[in-house]
Amino acid sequence: MAYWKNQTLRGSELEKIINVTNDLYRKKNLALIQKIPTPIIPTQFDNKQRVITQAYFEQKSTVDFLGAIQGFPICFDAKETKATSLPLANIHKHQIEFMRDFIKQGGVAFLIVYFQKYEKFFLAPFEFIQKYFMAAMSGGRKSIPYKDFQLDYEISLENGQYLHYIKVLQKYIDKMYITQNNS
Repeated sequence: MAYWKNQTLRGSELEKIINVTNDLYRKKNLALIQKIPTPIIPTQFDNKQRVITQAYFEQKSTVDFLGAIQGFPICFDAKETKATSLPLANIHKHQIEFMRDFIKQGGVAFLIVYFQKYEKFFLAPFEFIQKYFMAAMSGGRKSIPYKDFQLDYEISLENGQYLHYIKVLQKYIDKMYITQNNS
């Protein structure tokens, strides 16, 4: 069972931006995406502030977000890094397995990655992430360099408030569909 102590959560700013985006998508009837909470068992409380200060994760989480965009089932996770590469230690084996199983059921799986140093956001398709993850499991590089992220899948922060990732996801789906039909 994993352990959590109340600290600044990694990726929480990125998740806030994604939540604002998802709310906008819902209001515009473009998508219905839900943040999936990680179940916890509280062990310590601050009664004055009425907050949980220490807890155990009840189970391993899958991904951060699940939903549907215009009939496509999607799942994705949000990852944020201050480094010049995305550490693969931030992606867990059970998340890779969940995304793989999700794709087998006809869904689309990806990560939204934020490089703080470059102030850039990317959609990273599951196949891209899995390639690096499997190489790392075989003794290869333990991170994905910034330069390897595809500029075609860069997501812009619009109005300084939301990530219009549906535009980039559409590019990926179109490319996937064309590739499948040419096989």
